[in-house]
Amino acid sequence: MPPPPIKTKPRIVIAGFQHETNRFGATNAAFSDFEIADSWPGILYGDAVLEGLKGSTLPLWGFADAARDEAELIPVLWCSAEPSSLVTDDAWHRITAMILSGILTGIRAGIRDAGGIDGVYLDLHGAMVTESHDDGEGALLQLIRNEVGPDLPIAISLDNHANISLAMVELANAITVFRSYPHLDMDITGARVWPIMKALIAGERPAAALRKTPFLIPLHEQFTGVEPLSRLYGEIASISNPPHYWAELATGFPASDTAETGPAIVAWAEDQHAADTLADHLMQLLLEAEPEFSSSILSPDEAVATAMALTASNDGPVILADIEDNPGAGATSDTTGLLIAMVEGGAKNAVLAMLNDPETAEEAHQRGVGAVFDARLGGKSGPHPAPFECRVKVDALSDGRFDFSGEMYRGSTADTGPSALLSIISDNASVRVAVSSKRCQCLDQAVLTHIGVEPRHQRIIAVKSTVHFRADFDPVASQVITVGSPGLNPCNHDTAGFTRLREGIRLTPMGKPFIKQ
Repeated sequence: MPPPPIKTKPRIVIAGFQHETNRFGATNAAFSDFEIADSWPGILYGDAVLEGLKGSTLPLWGFADAARDEAELIPVLWCSAEPSSLVTDDAWHRITAMILSGILTGIRAGIRDAGGIDGVYLDLHGAMVTESHDDGEGALLQLIRNEVGPDLPIAISLDNHANISLAMVELANAITVFRSYPHLDMDITGARVWPIMKALIAGERPAAALRKTPFLIPLHEQFTGVEPLSRLYGEIASISNPPHYWAELATGFPASDTAETGPAIVAWAEDQHAADTLADHLMQLLLEAEPEFSSSILSPDEAVATAMALTASNDGPVILADIEDNPGAGATSDTTGLLIAMVEGGAKNAVLAMLNDPETAEEAHQRGVGAVFDARLGGKSGPHPAPFECRVKVDALSDGRFDFSGEMYRGSTADTGPSALLSIISDNASVRVAVSSKRCQCLDQAVLTHIGVEPRHQRIIAVKSTVHFRADFDPVASQVITVGSPGLNPCNHDTAGFTRLREGIRLTPMGKPFIKQ
């Protein structure tokens, strides 16, 4: 019998399981939601993982691209579902079972050919809540550790909206976190894992220190393009020297509403004292910056009036960010408060995108371009269902498939289902609305251009997005206005209705403490 082949490269099992859970969302995430392609591919298995993510900005591809010349990669699966309420137990168990099976298959194969696997890399979000687990990622890591033991290196990358738990820090040997919101460094964050993984495989085990902040940061205040987060992330990048010494800051996802919810700093160093010292230093900087977090939120009527005044003198469109109806944070993307304010306020040369309304999109496709009909736009779900009854003209139709053109989602293809561009017939306003059959955050100019709207030529653009739109719309915008129209992504934490946060955490920077009722 010939001897088993000699392993020349480390073998790394790689997988991805992403979900950002908004406990206030309208629907849970079933397994079928992970099978659906939206802005990212539907669930991918085996070799299709790398083929399907090749050239994308996703963390798993960033890791794979960095490691592929030096490691043998064993892809198991990659999946993501649009942000929503809880992940069903069925979905979580089925997906985690497949990930664990892939890891154990690699281990068993190693027993046969004297190879084994040398590490596991997981592309996770960090704010997953399931029907049974408030810390979905921590539960997954515990499941894996129970099977592989304490010695196999496990490294993970997380979204910077992660609610990092002690379980994540204790069960994973290393974590990297996005350092930008909008997320322009997703692939870079995955790539940053590889040199750390090499050190872990070589036997290094850096000590870790976790610090949780005593306050929440509302999602719209987590924009890293302004102070204080631009400064804090800059400091973290400048002092980090992985694989021996580095730190990460996750700003948290408030709508998950768990005891782990909120910002966290994690530091790694060669010994515990050094890790603690680094974590304490960065936490002190974050606490000192607490008073700097601020934002101005206008009502829909105020926002429209302000935008109209600005367009009289500004070049470039004014962007109205409908922050609480952001589908990328688990909202329904069909509330009508801002749309109604635009029409009733007499907005001119204005467009809103995208309103999730499959019924109206279907009717537009049935009637065809140029048709005029009475519509009940949006308002089919959300916190206060209230369709906007109006007469519309069909300006353009789309099958909803288009390539993103901006930096954040380059290499990815959208699928919004049958979509339409409608002009609202009004004596006082000229407002168009892009309606879709699937939720799609308006974070890329291609959302508009694919259906015939040139953003630079608009006076007002209303986007159902909280911050991600800035990556592609800031370069053309003359001004950005944050709008508070009720939706299922609560940004006013004082009235959000949290029930599960840890006792005493401040609801906002410098705000009042959370008290369980």
